[in-house]
Amino acid sequence: MYFVADADQEMLRDSVRRFMKSEVAPLVSEHDKAKTFPFELLKALTPFGYIGGRLPESLGGMELDAMNWAMLMEEAGYTWLSLRTMVNITNAAIHKLAAEANEEQKERFLKPLMASERRVFNAISEPGTGSNIAQVQTRADLQGDHYVLNGRKLWITNGVFGDFGIVVARTFSPDCDGQLSTFLVEREVSPYEVRPVDTMVLRSTGTAELNFDNVKVPRENLLGEEGKALKKMLKGLDGARVNIAMGAVGAAQAALDLSIDHARTRTQFGKPIGSFQLIQKLIVDMTVRVEAARALGLRAAAALDSGQDARTAASIAKLYATEAAHEVASMALQVHGGLGYATDYPIERIFRDTRGGTIPEGTTEVQTLIVGREILGMSAIA
Repeated sequence: MYFVADADQEMLRDSVRRFMKSEVAPLVSEHDKAKTFPFELLKALTPFGYIGGRLPESLGGMELDAMNWAMLMEEAGYTWLSLRTMVNITNAAIHKLAAEANEEQKERFLKPLMASERRVFNAISEPGTGSNIAQVQTRADLQGDHYVLNGRKLWITNGVFGDFGIVVARTFSPDCDGQLSTFLVEREVSPYEVRPVDTMVLRSTGTAELNFDNVKVPRENLLGEEGKALKKMLKGLDGARVNIAMGAVGAAQAALDLSIDHARTRTQFGKPIGSFQLIQKLIVDMTVRVEAARALGLRAAAALDSGQDARTAASIAKLYATEAAHEVASMALQVHGGLGYATDYPIERIFRDTRGGTIPEGTTEVQTLIVGREILGMSAIA
């Protein structure tokens, strides 16, 4: 299947590229080193559809389909994977609120989030719980007019910066005996401990460990029904995997473009290094991986748009694109030689950040087992 952008898509892509080049790219190095994030960018990107763009117009969205969204993710990844990550953390919360929040919650949380007036995190992972989200141990006990949360969340993107989050917890009440529910936890209303976690990748995304020690959350901050969170979380994974895959494609394309330019302009032994056979081999191998990853990502996005079961396509795209992006970044570093190590040059950051894509929303190993199950009809996951 071959994908060609139509006139509207090309216009959107060109507009986004101009904005990213002029308004985002100059900020990346400074914020990556300082481990900060320029949140004003989220508001500035809203007219392109980056914040809530997939929602219906009745909720303030632009009704973007998965193909257009995939294109936006590639452009964000091309410029800065931390930006793609923050966009997706925000949109994951937006979509969950749009689907499950009551009118009062939409007024308090969804509207200001769409307007980039609030900062959100999604708290699922724990020190002992990663890929198997069914094993979440954080506990929420209903006591009168509030729930009491106890537990720890780890690797929480935007946990440092967020003023509220959607927290998954095992719930105990007269109507729920330990099933998973989601809660809207506000930092000022329900204070919890935040510990910044330094990471090798995505340094501007405010990764944190959150500690909930008898934290009281108002009963009205239950999001959706008690005990129904697991199935709803699993339902959204296909789209999330396509998002990550296309962001990885963008980062890989950036590494390739930088390498082509370097190979044309860098001279050794009296001629451009691009004339050397082994450098050309690296450039060709990088190009093949980028093109294959993009095709797989767009194929998965097309499956989402058509209403097909996109589970296998999304897992294949996420598995291949994230691994390929880091391979491309590694080859790009080789093409650049010593320059690739320099923290003032993008290759070093791209190399680090592409490594991070192989883990969230199901590791490479988990994607492999998902695809194997779909092909063979037998599960290797106990």
